[in-house]
Amino acid sequence: MERHYDAAWQRTMYCGAPRVEDAGKKAVLNGWLRCRRDLGGIIFIELWDKTGVTQVVFNPELNAEAHGRAGALRSEYVLAVRGTLRRRPEGTENPELATGEVELLVEDFIVLSPAKLIPFEIDNADSVNEDLRLKYRYLDLRRASMQANLKARHDVTLYTRNYFSDNGFIEIETPMLTKSTPEGARDYLVPSRVNPGKFYALPQSPQIFKQLLMVGGCDRYMQIVKCFRDEDLRADRQPEFTQIDLEMSFITEEDIMTLVENYLAGLFKAVRGAEVETPFPRMTWREAMDKYGVDKPDMRIPMEMVSLEEAFKGGENPFSGLAENGTIKGLRLPGGAALSRKELSELESRAKALGAKGMANFQVKGGELKGPLVKFMSEEQTAKLKEISCIEDGDALFIMADENWRKACEILGQIRLELGRDRGMVREGFRFLWVTEFPLFGWDDEEGRYTAVHHPFTAPMNEDVDFLLTEPGKVRSRAYDVVLNGTELGGGSIRIHNPEMQQKAFQALNFTPEAAKERFGFLLEGLSYGTPPHGGLAIGLDRLVMLMTGGKSIRDVMAFPKNQKAQCPMSDAPSEVEKKQLDELSIKTIEPLVK
Repeated sequence: MERHYDAAWQRTMYCGAPRVEDAGKKAVLNGWLRCRRDLGGIIFIELWDKTGVTQVVFNPELNAEAHGRAGALRSEYVLAVRGTLRRRPEGTENPELATGEVELLVEDFIVLSPAKLIPFEIDNADSVNEDLRLKYRYLDLRRASMQANLKARHDVTLYTRNYFSDNGFIEIETPMLTKSTPEGARDYLVPSRVNPGKFYALPQSPQIFKQLLMVGGCDRYMQIVKCFRDEDLRADRQPEFTQIDLEMSFITEEDIMTLVENYLAGLFKAVRGAEVETPFPRMTWREAMDKYGVDKPDMRIPMEMVSLEEAFKGGENPFSGLAENGTIKGLRLPGGAALSRKELSELESRAKALGAKGMANFQVKGGELKGPLVKFMSEEQTAKLKEISCIEDGDALFIMADENWRKACEILGQIRLELGRDRGMVREGFRFLWVTEFPLFGWDDEEGRYTAVHHPFTAPMNEDVDFLLTEPGKVRSRAYDVVLNGTELGGGSIRIHNPEMQQKAFQALNFTPEAAKERFGFLLEGLSYGTPPHGGLAIGLDRLVMLMTGGKSIRDVMAFPKNQKAQCPMSDAPSEVEKKQLDELSIKTIEPLVK
C-alpha cells in the first residue's frame, strides 16, 4: 500500500538539531539524501536540510524491509525517516559536524520525492563551471555555503529595518515603472501598451522620488529596493541589484555619517560578531588619489604613495622637468630590495600595460641606495629622496612620473594593490573609510561636455558655488562614499534643494532649459514649493553581504542572479516573445548588426 506524507511523517526536529543529549529519543527527520554508503550490509546516509545533516543508519536486523528499500535510494531523494537517536559508537564520531556524536537508527521511512541523476555533486559544486551551477541554481542553493549566505542576507535586512525604524525612519515604496532620464548608465525600458510608442524605465535608483518625499515632509525615508542598470557586468555588478536607500531632511553630512557608522558597527557586531571601530577615518577624494591612487582605497594594505617632486628638482636627472611641471609619485615596498631583476622588469612591464611610459625603481642594500637613476642625482637629492620616502635598508622604491597627476596616481595605485595582494600584505579584518569632497563634474571627451560624477542633484561645496558656470572642473561636491576593504559600499550626498541652484547645475552640464525641463521638470517643479535641506545615501545590499560573508562575487549572495552576459541559464531569460505580444506593444524588431 502506497504511503503518503501526513502528520505522522512530519519532522519532529530539523536535520541539524540532534545532539548527544537527545540519545534515546524517538525522532522523525525530513530532508534530502546527501550521500549514501553501504558498509557490510549496514547502509549509512546523510540526511540534509538547511540546518545541517544527521547520519541515518539502516540496519537489516532492525527492519529488513526498510533496509531492502534503502538500497534503491540515490542522491537528493527527499525522505521522511522515523527512528531512534543514539550515540555513535566510540571512534566513529565526526567532530566536523554539529550532529557528529549522534545518529538516527531507522525504524521506517518513506520516499517523498525521487530525484534524477544530478548534474554535479552538491558538496563539490565550488569546482563546477558557474554557468552549470546557475542553470541548476535550485541544486546549487542546497550547498551549506549558499544557505549560510542567504541566511546572512536575511539577518542583514532584518537588522537594517529595525535599526532605521528605531531611528525614526519609515519604509516607503517608490515606483518601479518611471520616466527614463538618461544620465549615467543605460536604462532598462518597458514599452507601454496603452500609450503606443512610449516607454517606462525601470529605476536605476529611487533618487528623484526620495527627494520628492522630502519635499512632501516625510523627513526620514528608507527602503530596501530593487534597482536596474543596463551595463556591462563585473563580479560586483548585476543588471538588477538591491540597495539600502536613505534620505533625511534638515541634516548636514555629519548627521548621516554618524547614523551610518553606528548602523554598520551594530550590524557587523550583530551578524558577524565583529568589532568595528568608530568613527570611521575620513579623507578627501584628492587625498585618497594622492596617497592610494584610487577613490576607494583598501586600507588593509600598509603602503602609501608620496610626492617626490622636491627630490628631483634641478640637476640632470630625467625627471627634473616633471618635477617642475608634472607629477612624480613614489611607493615604498618594505623588503623589496630582495626582488630580482626579472621581478623588477615584470613590474615595469605591468606599469606599461596600465598606460605608463615606464616605472623607475630604487633599492637600499647594505645601507646604499641603488638604482639606474642614482648616478644622475646629487647627494642632496638622494638624501631628500630617502627623507620623503622613508626608504630603509632592504626596501624598494617605485617611481611613477607623468605630466598628468591623475594618471600617475592611478597607475602606481594599481601597482600598490597588486603588490599588496601578491605579497600577502593584506591585513585581516574590516577597514572602513569615508571619502569626501569628490569633484562635482568630470570632463567627458566623447560627449565634449562635463558630466556629473555622482548625479546632477548633488550639492556643490559652499566655497565653490561661484565656479559652477565659470570653472565647473574646480567644483567640489558635498558627496561622501563609505568604503570597506577597497570596495565602494555605498555613497550619497547633500542634495541641491534650491531650484535656481539646480538649474545652474543643469546649465553646467550643458543642458538647455528645455532639455532640463523635459528630463527633470517634475523635480524642478517640486523643488519650487518649499524644499528642506536634505541628503541621503544608498548602500549596496549585495556588496555588503558579499563582504560580510567573504564572498568573491555578489552572485554568491543572490538567490537567482544573472551570469556575466546578463542571462539566466536556468530560465533562459531574456528570451524571444511571440509576434502577437510585440504587435500589442506597437513594437517591430530588426536583425542586430553583425560586428
